[in-house]
Amino acid sequence: MAKFFWGNSTSSMQTEGGWNEGGKTLSVYDIRKAGDHISDWHFANDNYHHLTEDLDYMQDLGMNMYRFQVSWSRIIKNGDGAINKAGFDYYDKLVNELSKRNIEPMICLYHFDMPLHLAQDYNGFISKKVCRDFIRYSKIVIDHFAGKVKYWITFNEQNLYYTMEVFKISGYLKGKKTISELYQIAHNVMFCHATIANYLHNKTKAKIGGMLAYSQVYPATANPQDVFMANQIDEFLNFNLLDAFALGQYSTAVTQYIKKQSINIQVNQAELAEIAKLKSDFLSFSYYASSTIDASKIPENTSPNQYLNFGKKDNPYLKSTEWGWQIDPLGFRDVLNKIYQRYHLPVFPIENGIGVRERWDGKHQIVDDYRISYHRDHIKAMQQAINEDGVNVMGYLGWGLIDIMSSQGDMEKRYGVVYVNRTNHDLRDMKRVPKKSYAWLKKVIHSNGQDLT
Repeated sequence: MAKFFWGNSTSSMQTEGGWNEGGKTLSVYDIRKAGDHISDWHFANDNYHHLTEDLDYMQDLGMNMYRFQVSWSRIIKNGDGAINKAGFDYYDKLVNELSKRNIEPMICLYHFDMPLHLAQDYNGFISKKVCRDFIRYSKIVIDHFAGKVKYWITFNEQNLYYTMEVFKISGYLKGKKTISELYQIAHNVMFCHATIANYLHNKTKAKIGGMLAYSQVYPATANPQDVFMANQIDEFLNFNLLDAFALGQYSTAVTQYIKKQSINIQVNQAELAEIAKLKSDFLSFSYYASSTIDASKIPENTSPNQYLNFGKKDNPYLKSTEWGWQIDPLGFRDVLNKIYQRYHLPVFPIENGIGVRERWDGKHQIVDDYRISYHRDHIKAMQQAINEDGVNVMGYLGWGLIDIMSSQGDMEKRYGVVYVNRTNHDLRDMKRVPKKSYAWLKKVIHSNGQDLT
């Protein structure tokens, strides 16, 4: 029986801090200013200086995998310059400390934090030059860790490049944000992924897979228009990339749409040949919530990539978090099935969790029964997918299980089972404080998911 992975996922800019230490150059996040309800990105949860302590908590919990991001700006000066040895020293320490604790490292190569120079001077991944720079950086990291890291992903939540979020996460700073530009960036990123995955398979015995942000979308009603648009969202935002990851080609529906709409993108045969050679060892995804789509709210001639910008609607049968994320464990089971039953590759949910506003009074334990309920229900749904539906699931990684900043920079939206004592505008002492859910999760992991009480 294969080892089941229990663990934690993070990104560099939400976790590390050390923004101007160890030779790191600037990323686009390093110049973002704090606001009323968001922090700047300079310190995060200061894992750069709390590395050993944080890994001790993971070991105590029983985790056997940690997915983290290598910061491009920390490894390569300005993204296209010289190798920064001090950057590798930090990640070498991280990987070695994980090994001491029998925690398997999984490296993510890009999680939205484009080197500032490449964003300002080349507009990020819309540039073929930046793609070459990213492939160079990735090969350097792969060569460095080839004997120590067995699991890899390239891009966090790669299907977001097929949504309007692409213009926030790709280093794009100027332009008209057209659908043609969206598809150009999405293709460039897919070519980068394929090139890197093929290189890793040729050079190492490590495993690599693509990753999606899989948000289950239901039709708001039984109206055939709602059903059709929900299916189109799945095809354009999910199956299109999964087809590329698993089969080496884009969805026929998407390529036909590009042709019929005269979407202008630069794609050459060498790039398509690289994608055609692509193999995935697993298919990974993040899952947090679901929603519904109401076709009546979507203007005529809207691209399927933008349906959710207009037609997203709350599901009256589900509860929502303060941030409007609807809690849906059964949707999680359904997503596991949709991926596995279609492609029959191992499936790996590598982000799952609930963000809640929490305050520590400096004395009493935070009682987060809501977090226990959320993870329990999702783990149960996953176990049903495994035991009742036959889905091959590699593991279950929570998101930011030691509090980190949210994707928007809000330290008040907390996902962790360990509290980090800072706010958006007051760094305090960064003390780590286990919540009630910590003891529960420890029991779950040490029982390999058998004790969920």
